[in-house]
Amino acid sequence: MTPARSASARVPRLAALLLALLAGLVVTVQPVSAHALSGTRFDAPVPLTLLYAAAAVTVLVTALAATRLVTTDARERTRKLLSPRATRVLVRGAQALALLVFAVALAQGLTGRQVRAENVATLLAWAVVFDGLALLAALLGSPWRVLAPWTAIYDGLAALEGRDPTLLNVDADPSAEPGQRVRLASWPALVAFLLLIGVFENLTVLPESPARTAVLLAAYALVMLGGLLLVGRDWLAHADPIGVFLDLVARVAPLRVARDDDGALAATLRAPWTATSEPVASLGRVAFVVAAVYTISFDGFTSTPAFRGLLFWSTDVPEIPYGVAGVALYLLGFALFLAVFALTARAADALGGRSDTRAAARRLAPTVLPIAVAYEFAHYGAYVTTSAARLLEVALAGVGYALELAPLAGVSVQAYWTFEVLVIVLGHVVAVLAAHRAALARYDASARRAHLPLTVLMVAYTVVSLWIISQPVVA
Repeated sequence: MTPARSASARVPRLAALLLALLAGLVVTVQPVSAHALSGTRFDAPVPLTLLYAAAAVTVLVTALAATRLVTTDARERTRKLLSPRATRVLVRGAQALALLVFAVALAQGLTGRQVRAENVATLLAWAVVFDGLALLAALLGSPWRVLAPWTAIYDGLAALEGRDPTLLNVDADPSAEPGQRVRLASWPALVAFLLLIGVFENLTVLPESPARTAVLLAAYALVMLGGLLLVGRDWLAHADPIGVFLDLVARVAPLRVARDDDGALAATLRAPWTATSEPVASLGRVAFVVAAVYTISFDGFTSTPAFRGLLFWSTDVPEIPYGVAGVALYLLGFALFLAVFALTARAADALGGRSDTRAAARRLAPTVLPIAVAYEFAHYGAYVTTSAARLLEVALAGVGYALELAPLAGVSVQAYWTFEVLVIVLGHVVAVLAAHRAALARYDASARRAHLPLTVLMVAYTVVSLWIISQPVVA
């Protein structure tokens, strides 16, 4: 083993030591609430400000260590799990099952009991698919290209016709990355993500209605299938918000399970900061990464007294409707996040001796993906777990089996909040390591200076994230 690789291997150990020290503080903090559980409180003598400081120091020290220990070496180990033939059988079976589940969800949403917690459509769509698959993608890679029902229909049509069923020929762009070689803008997926997750899920009562959820799912499927039939598979890389989101989240996965070039199912073991230090293809993807980080945090922020105060102030003073005010606050926050990231990328390029802010943004944007993943686990972990259990109960009840599940019955508020804090700080630590690796690749000798703006940004966002989960839940 070379000295550089030996040094790089010590970084996770340093991060683990710092997190262990932080854990000692976590269990002794002042009153807080666990958003994902009941919202009850627990008391301890140490102020939250000490926790914020400890978390910030953890991220800062990791950044300082990364400047000496992280290299651009990428070590991956790949092992084949199934032959190409067995993989095809597995994929076809998974697609058939996913298509069946989708049809059942549509039927139940339109004809079943119109209660969110008792309908397959709402439980499956909002909890398991839109939120839960991100947790799976962050661990094992994205399953969306297999499970998306429109992909199964498209593959079925291709098999029946014996050729690609695409109706239009779209001119290729040889300068684009593989999988995106068409002249399609990368912005449609961003707009759809902001609308679907940012507005519909977080700011409307649509998720409470099984019928409306079923209509939304049907419309989503029709748009995706229509795009596939018009321009082919590249449509998914540009217009499918969930697919794009899961592909980005999958960059963090330490164990990526996917088909290789031969069509065999293979597992690749890698450091979680390896793929997140590689650039994205366009500015549209940069904005999408920022939207993912921001929207997940915004969802938690909407349950805090601070957000309710802003919302009520905005509706009282200029007489703006409640719904319009919520969307306006969401979009203004997103614009602020974009501006901050753009300034950070520009400052990094200036300190690194470069002057191409767009290229810097494309290189540095993926390094914040571990933060999005960490907050996804912290904010949605309990919600996804309990909703998946409830989905199983409802599904079994539909075929005559009664079952009661309580997967988090033995988890205290303090224990879960400890988990939230640790996973958020761990995500920021991984992001710092990815950021320095990206800085090395772009700035070489000036990487230490160029890494400084990102370190400041991540330290600040660590504190903001912890502040959000420490706030009391407001219904």
